[in-house]
Amino acid sequence: MIKRKNNPYKGFWALPGGFVEYGERVEEAALREAWEETGLNIELNQLLGVYSNPNRDPRAHVVTICYMAQFVSGELKAASDAQEVSKFTLENLLNMELAFDHKKILDDAANIYQLKGN
Repeated sequence: MIKRKNNPYKGFWALPGGFVEYGERVEEAALREAWEETGLNIELNQLLGVYSNPNRDPRAHVVTICYMAQFVSGELKAASDAQEVSKFTLENLLNMELAFDHKKILDDAANIYQLKGN
């Protein structure tokens, strides 16, 4: 998780992510944003979901395409838009106030992959 350096939700914990660059595939953007914000190289396992509520981001109608991923290499460190990075248990995350609709995304992951209580 990253602690956001900038508004909106400055100081809140969030899933790493960002905007797709022109000409970039969403999968490439997910890998790039994970590395830019956390210093970690990841491998995408599968699509978790698409989150498109028009009110999920106060800046504009932003759509998130969320993937399940696994660590490949790198050292966890805050970079880019991240003020801080850290690992948490899923149980802790579901009891925290998170940026955007990231608690819903994590809850969906827990329900779909039956991660709660593990």
